[in-house]
Amino acid sequence: MATLRRLQEVPRHLLVCEKSNFGHDKSRHQHLVETQYHNYKVSFLIPECGILSKKLKSLVMENAPFYFVKNLPLYELISSEFINTFVKKGACCALTYNTSIDEDNTVALLPNGKLILSLDKDTYEETGLQGRPSRYSGRKVMKFIVTIDLMDLSLNLDSKSYKRAWWSFKEKKPLKFDFLLAWYPTGADESTMMSYFSNYQIQEHQPKLSLNLLTDLQCPVLQSHLLRGEPEVACSAQELFDWLGAVFSHVNFHYFDEPKLAPWISLCVQGFADSPVSWRENEHDFLKGGEHLYNFVIFNNRDYWLQMAVGASDDCPP
Repeated sequence: MATLRRLQEVPRHLLVCEKSNFGHDKSRHQHLVETQYHNYKVSFLIPECGILSKKLKSLVMENAPFYFVKNLPLYELISSEFINTFVKKGACCALTYNTSIDEDNTVALLPNGKLILSLDKDTYEETGLQGRPSRYSGRKVMKFIVTIDLMDLSLNLDSKSYKRAWWSFKEKKPLKFDFLLAWYPTGADESTMMSYFSNYQIQEHQPKLSLNLLTDLQCPVLQSHLLRGEPEVACSAQELFDWLGAVFSHVNFHYFDEPKLAPWISLCVQGFADSPVSWRENEHDFLKGGEHLYNFVIFNNRDYWLQMAVGASDDCPP
């Protein structure tokens, strides 16, 4: 019965809200955006807008491609050629595709050059690498986290650390995964993912764009200085977060009595549920939910609310 009750519980989440202004010197918006690395969906909500402006439409259309590579050996991501070609010359991200962090081995490459491996107990022991138990394993440790700093390894390719990692992935435990990859070079460069991985099954993809016009959507009244809201005056950040969840999930949830003019827009970015990390290098919870996302509510005076949410067992968002 206790197990049944736990299964019926709604997954909880941690929600951190803060307000600032894009013009403030101590505004954290850029840092927070740059340290949530693996995202699959970006959603704009623009109340009272039936047609996008040309400037905003062109901005939304400017998307870099991403790549899907099948059965890519893990040793390819620690090769000196890959590190010198992609990791050192821009922001390179990679994430295993169609893997579940609670059951499967998963791998993520961060733009800072850190390679994060979430491995089951047998695989971890077979690799012979040093790591730490997953914080979500419970009493019987079944998952381990291995972190490899590619930038550090590349400084000395004759080091024992590099040779051990190469031997582990190339010979002792030759792991292969389907990967999603993206690369944002810092300057003009002739190298491309398509040519580099031409010996493997690789496909180039463009992000899918869709535009939905929501008629009769009753929007909340927000006041930029009232993060906690005020009864009969303005909606709180928590109420707005719940309302946005209903809107983005296409749920009929007309929370307010009458339509209101809304001098704000919302930008919501959702991370992969099965990414081994949430923000920065924080281990991502796989026990319940799996959400990690952030949402900007932007006002016309450049004030903003920043909402960050993760599963209840995750570390608090930074």
